[in-house]
Amino acid sequence: MGVDTSRLLDVTDLSVDFDSQEGIVHAVDHVSFSVAPGELVGLVGESGCGKSVTATAILGLTRMITNATVSGSIEFQGRDLLALPENEVRKVRGKDIAMIFQDPVTSLNPVLSIERLMTEGIELHLDLSHDDAVARAIDMLQLVGIPKAAERIRDYPHQFSGGMRQRVMIAIALSCNPKLLLADEPTTALDVTIQAQILRLMKKLSREYDAAVIVITHDLGVVAGMCRRILVMYAGRIVEEGPAKPLFHHPHHPYTVGLLRSVPRLDRPRSAKLQSIEGLPPDLSHLPPGCSFAPRCWLATDACWQGVPPLFDTDAGRRSACFHRDRLIEPAAAEMTA
Repeated sequence: MGVDTSRLLDVTDLSVDFDSQEGIVHAVDHVSFSVAPGELVGLVGESGCGKSVTATAILGLTRMITNATVSGSIEFQGRDLLALPENEVRKVRGKDIAMIFQDPVTSLNPVLSIERLMTEGIELHLDLSHDDAVARAIDMLQLVGIPKAAERIRDYPHQFSGGMRQRVMIAIALSCNPKLLLADEPTTALDVTIQAQILRLMKKLSREYDAAVIVITHDLGVVAGMCRRILVMYAGRIVEEGPAKPLFHHPHHPYTVGLLRSVPRLDRPRSAKLQSIEGLPPDLSHLPPGCSFAPRCWLATDACWQGVPPLFDTDAGRRSACFHRDRLIEPAAAEMTA
């Protein structure tokens, strides 16, 4: 049986639990989604909803944590990464799947030069000599907009600004031509001008290298103009999925409605107040019964407290984990985000 070339990544029933003093933390709870080659996907939600843990599980980093339990399957190009031994996963990690971590300050080793940070992976995965690896590293630094790359490659991370360090992170991630790029809050510590540059750069490099990108963020503005498809995550679960434009204009889950209501809009008067989502995200070690969003939801009924809603098909390519999705699908409900 051949590999399905229309899907690069297939995540099925992925669960990641951590054993803690407070009990079992259900960081990722039966998450399923797929990514096609060259596709740009946004994974959004509040802090602590399981976005980064999902990414590190795909990269195979959670398997190194002693108190973590990972179940389900992560098929990448037809191979289940969770079933592979660590030595096989290392051949994939950094080469076929790369990650831009959230904080370059803590992710770049301060005692290693940019040259060493970049050439280590290139030499290992592309089997190049050190001189050829340095030449490729310089090319990648130039590609991401580092001026005088041949000179600056000898510098150390502390000699770069925040935006430049983030560009170095992107250069490292792309240096081995990965087929899947995981970008975890790639612009979280950057000013808005540099944010726009980094997002344009990632989109351009994805197009040129035909690399699929999963952009992980709590900022809906980051993914609005970049990603074609959006996955909305809450309390370790995906609660809504769909193409970006329809999802932003007409959400099918009350949590997505709440996220969009809290984003400033230029088409509203300056005096308009932002609407927050009442309450706080649940404790993942003591989740409420039924739908985890029920304590904060204005649509909640007794049914929401009794069972966990699965992802229902709501429209072409769209799904929503809400028992009362029909109330949001009605045309009049579009006014909720207006």
